[in-house]
Amino acid sequence: MSCRLAVADFKNDQEVRWCPGCGDHAILASVQKAFPLVAEALGYEKERFTVISGIGCSSRFPYYVDTFGFHSIHGRATAISTGVKTANPKLSVWQITGDGDALAIGGNHFIHAVRRNVDINILLFNNEIYGLTKGQYSPTSKFGAVTKTSPYGTVERPFIPGQLVIGAKGTFFARSLDVEMALSTEILVEAAKHDGTSVVEFLQNCVIFNDGAYTNITDKAVRDDRVIYLKHGEPMVFGKNRDKGLILNGFQLKAVQLGKDGYTEENILRHDAHESDTGLHMLLAGMNYPTLPVALGVIRNVPGPTYDQAVEHQQDEVREKSKFHCVDDLLRSGETYEL
Repeated sequence: MSCRLAVADFKNDQEVRWCPGCGDHAILASVQKAFPLVAEALGYEKERFTVISGIGCSSRFPYYVDTFGFHSIHGRATAISTGVKTANPKLSVWQITGDGDALAIGGNHFIHAVRRNVDINILLFNNEIYGLTKGQYSPTSKFGAVTKTSPYGTVERPFIPGQLVIGAKGTFFARSLDVEMALSTEILVEAAKHDGTSVVEFLQNCVIFNDGAYTNITDKAVRDDRVIYLKHGEPMVFGKNRDKGLILNGFQLKAVQLGKDGYTEENILRHDAHESDTGLHMLLAGMNYPTLPVALGVIRNVPGPTYDQAVEHQQDEVREKSKFHCVDDLLRSGETYEL
């Protein structure tokens, strides 16, 4: 039985070197709050937590949490995370990455980890810009964004991370805002409980190179009318006065006013995060203001066989059938051998 852990157990004496006002500070605090809750819920000792990152502002993260960690190279955090989890399935592996690190140079690793359903937790910090390398547009930068590398506006259509994950047959996707610390902590605990690849997207503000990227939904005065907090089993209702809801209009989602045109809470869609079909989850992940509210919370959470469990099972089968039980058996088996 592990002893109860506290937030202080996951803090260290390192100076946090993110810009003042950077959204990464709030995400760090959310993770440090979540880890003791994860440990309590799953019976983990502190030594099971491992934080792995690639390259970017967010990837400084392993230095700022008191856990085992690995600061790897650009775009390769997913490959390292997969290797760590496969080699030691007991570890609770948390990968910290940015929209450039994960979706550009690391894009192939990212989608294949999702496809394989490796039991790792990927925290994707999405500020729609390359921050560490000083303001180039990224795979999630909005169409027309003026940046250091697109002075006349980017002509590329951005990835929507949630739709990319679900399209790759992902089993868990959630989204939060950097400023929504309570929601973030709740989501992180759910991600830890999930067997398989969990991807949590944080809409995060870069105060230097893309300040205000999400102001239209983060300002407290308008937030409740422009985002929807999804809860499994509950109606998809939103708004400051909880007077708006989502319905299906043909094959598209539509926001309606409750009490108008006969709409009541009974007509509103209920969120089913456990639905195996990807259709509605794909629509929810793609919602964007001003047409529709931005979806926050756990959007998709479905079971599925994991890569690391499959590898472990295969190893057990091979060991049972193999005529080689140690290195000496192999070395003394002759000049050639067949597996």
